[in-house]
Amino acid sequence: MSDPIDTMVDQAPLPIDTETKLRRFWRLLKAAPLSVWFSLVVLACYAVLVVFAGVIAPFPETEIVAGSFLPASAEHPMGTDALGRDFLSRMIYAAQNTVLIAIVTTLISFTIGGFLGLLAATLGGWLDQGLGRAVDVLMAIPPLIFALLLLSIFGTSTLNLILIIALVDATRVFRMARAVAMGVVVMEYVEAALLRGEGLLWTVTREVLPNTIAPLMAEFGLRFCFVFLTISALSFLGLGIQPPAADWGTMVRENAALISFGEMTPLYPAAAIGLLTICVNFIVDWLLKISSGLKE
Repeated sequence: MSDPIDTMVDQAPLPIDTETKLRRFWRLLKAAPLSVWFSLVVLACYAVLVVFAGVIAPFPETEIVAGSFLPASAEHPMGTDALGRDFLSRMIYAAQNTVLIAIVTTLISFTIGGFLGLLAATLGGWLDQGLGRAVDVLMAIPPLIFALLLLSIFGTSTLNLILIIALVDATRVFRMARAVAMGVVVMEYVEAALLRGEGLLWTVTREVLPNTIAPLMAEFGLRFCFVFLTISALSFLGLGIQPPAADWGTMVRENAALISFGEMTPLYPAAAIGLLTICVNFIVDWLLKISSGLKE
């Protein structure tokens, strides 16, 4: 006669394996709208440019290869810039520089702001009040002006650019993470974890975080867009990624005068900025929809 306990174990539902999760995701992906597929293809192209910029670019990033402001030709499909550097090569290297810096900055801001937001919601009390008032003060200052001020004080190196934008953006992440977590920390399973003596870090990472991951993932995509646009705006103003490194915001500023002569050159980096932002937003909207269970 079999043991009842063994029978219960045999009949217990098995955890969903990775292959099943992938099949479910593939079914969702096949049902995704055309805008999502278009966005995925565009983001894949951006990823290839970021990873293989040195291989794809026909010329080095800072090499002067011809005269200034040459029109498009077979050798230089997008012409040359004010110093005679190949514009297509600069566009490719700018993708690598701008996107990588935006990803690193967003990861840092989410690590700081997200953890502090979840911690404040879980503990409450003086920590929540103190962090909340500090964030309110920082958010009262327009983010672009605040970043310009800090970069003017501490310098415009790449490290300073990443840390300053991450600090400014972490305030927004904090508010989002705290607001989402406030609806989770009052649930019975969180209270049970605290009552049975689980540590604070365990409770935050194993109970609160998994139940807030869907809106936080969507917020990550949106914050990436804001960080990316902030870096481009700062570069356009001369306080972002510094020459001779290629950057789309700087390329728009350096070639803006060509619009008066009917040249399309300044529109290429502007279009690259806009296209990446739109595609990320399409995917974020789709992820929010499938995670919330909404139907057409």
